[in-house]
Amino acid sequence: MNRKYWEMIAPAYGDEIFDVLQHDKKAFIRSAIKKYAGKRKTVMDIGCAIGKWLPVLSPAFKEVVAVDISSTNLEIAKKLYPEYKNVVYLRADMSGEKTKVPACDFAVCINAILTPSLQERTIFFQSLSACVKKRGHMIITVPSLESWLLTSIVQYNWKIDRAHFPAKTPAKVAVKKWENIRQGNADIDEVPHKHYLKEELQLLLSKAGFVAESFRKIEYAWTTEFHRPPAWLRQPGPWDWMVVARKL
Repeated sequence: MNRKYWEMIAPAYGDEIFDVLQHDKKAFIRSAIKKYAGKRKTVMDIGCAIGKWLPVLSPAFKEVVAVDISSTNLEIAKKLYPEYKNVVYLRADMSGEKTKVPACDFAVCINAILTPSLQERTIFFQSLSACVKKRGHMIITVPSLESWLLTSIVQYNWKIDRAHFPAKTPAKVAVKKWENIRQGNADIDEVPHKHYLKEELQLLLSKAGFVAESFRKIEYAWTTEFHRPPAWLRQPGPWDWMVVARKL
């Protein structure tokens, strides 16, 4: 993963990066965490960024291992949440071949596997196996490719936010974008981010030594996708995938 990028964006992380915790209105992620929490258990927050999930994790577990590629993110998290004394901060690149992390009873990975690089994602998923003890559980959320396609179809068919979507794309740019989409790399603010099919996520977890036990849609309002969504546009809405996986 591009450490330089995440170090650069860290000071503005709260404004620039989509806040899954805030937008999970039905609290599906928090409910799943509560189910597997325990005062004798350890938990790893993989890709913790500036620590937005620490207020949820720290009171519920014996110890939290907060892992992020950015040392700046970790320093910000320490300053934001000094009251949580059971948090251990660890700078690590989950897509690095020599990365070593401790195994915990439970783990969360909230929209952290976004790199458009297939090689980096492959290593990241392999690294997940080292984070969770045998028969332990992990919650992963990722952007949904199905949702991205739905958003694209809705925008095109009903010409929503036309000023923000070019009518025509230059041929070279279109070819590049198509090559990216074939890999599930869809643009967010003109930057390719990996989006996942549900079945693709099942396969990736299986290869990493996990079984996907349950899936949920973390649904959001259409205002997260469009500047001015029409009043009639309500359900179905856009979503991320949340999966609860068990380590074999």
